[in-house]
Amino acid sequence: MDKLEENHYFVTPLYAVKKTEFLESVNAVSNRYLKLSKGCKVKNKVVVTMTANYSNESEISNFTQYVSQTAWNILKAQGFNMTPLVTYFLEMWTQEHNHMSSMDQHVHGLGAQISAFFFLDTPKNGCKLVIHDPRPGKVILNLPMESDEKITQASTQIVFTPEPGTLIFMPSWVPHSFTRNVGKEPTRFVHMNLSVAMSSSKDEPEVEVI
Repeated sequence: MDKLEENHYFVTPLYAVKKTEFLESVNAVSNRYLKLSKGCKVKNKVVVTMTANYSNESEISNFTQYVSQTAWNILKAQGFNMTPLVTYFLEMWTQEHNHMSSMDQHVHGLGAQISAFFFLDTPKNGCKLVIHDPRPGKVILNLPMESDEKITQASTQIVFTPEPGTLIFMPSWVPHSFTRNVGKEPTRFVHMNLSVAMSSSKDEPEVEVI
């Protein structure tokens, strides 16, 4: 029997790392901004609260610098010419998903290159991160899966159960969503979108917090 040479192209990358050392400082800023935010209510119950942008807060400069540098490193490792470019934050905000809150499938545009999530509170039965197959042709023509308990080339989505301190990066073109929070405690995470710009420095710095 012939042995076929198998190759995989146009993969969908996702990167994860545990950074619990940032939980205390980011939680402090997040909680302060959550207190200033108005939640979306359904029948007088707050379902979801989203804060304003806080990427410029000096208290978390070590965290934002780490995220921005990592985003730059990811893009460079993917083969992009990052030498004349810096990464910067388009936005950074906390999402608090309460009982029965969820987030539909979506992508991020407006110049976003890397999207990142830093999980703060991940209670039992809370929201889970789902990434979806970004290839429309594959989605349209997909055959039934033999098993939805295995991750195979037939899979249409991957579900992640994050832990506090988990930091996830993905290209902003990757469709993602969050499952419904069927628990009683809120799921909280920081959502970040980063873009790139030409460096204004002669030393060509790799990152910049704007």
